Amino acid sequence: MIGKLKGTIDEIGDDHVLVDVHGVCYVAFCSSRTLSRIGSPGEAVVLFIETYVREDQLKLFGFMSALEREWFNLLQSVQGVGAKVALAVLSTLTPGELANAIALQDKASVSRAPGVGPKVAVRIVTELKNKAPAFAGEAAANIGLKQELSEGVASAPVADAVSALTNLGYSRDQAANAIAAALKNGGEGADSAKLIRLGLKELSR
Repeated sequence: MIGKLKGTIDEIGDDHVLVDVHGVCYVAFCSSRTLSRIGSPGEAVVLFIETYVREDQLKLFGFMSALEREWFNLLQSVQGVGAKVALAVLSTLTPGELANAIALQDKASVSRAPGVGPKVAVRIVTELKNKAPAFAGEAAANIGLKQELSEGVASAPVADAVSALTNLGYSRDQAANAIAAALKNGGEGADSAKLIRLGLKELSR
């Protein structure tokens, strides 16, 4: 199994990159987001690889980060999502944006990906909702809070603070991010007034 490729970009196609590793060229299929960030022919590249072995084919899928590779596999645990659709989702949303959309049950954002219809988008946000925080990277705390809010299980001070900020005209996403940051600074025991004050401070930065 191949886990990572370190080499030189030989060629970039519409859906793949050819990586030269000491004279041996590997074809790695990538999301359009990865292909746009990967560099140019002749430049050094490092790709995290997921190896697919089937009876009639062997395919390599390349990613800029291990987290993106984890999402690629996680997406395919959802019924109706194969490698092609998973790459389409990752072409449209970053891992952080995807975790955010799932936490907020934002089906519209997920369905922007080519080949993802409303039913598949619903399955993605529903089946992966409990896994989003663990696959959110640095945004894990924010994602966990948003998930609590969407499920109605956030603490009263947190829910009240988010509600107050949304009443002031901020989006629910902006409010949740601000209150998540406020919790880090104010502590879990902070009351709603303190969270609102710290949240507004975050939003004014």
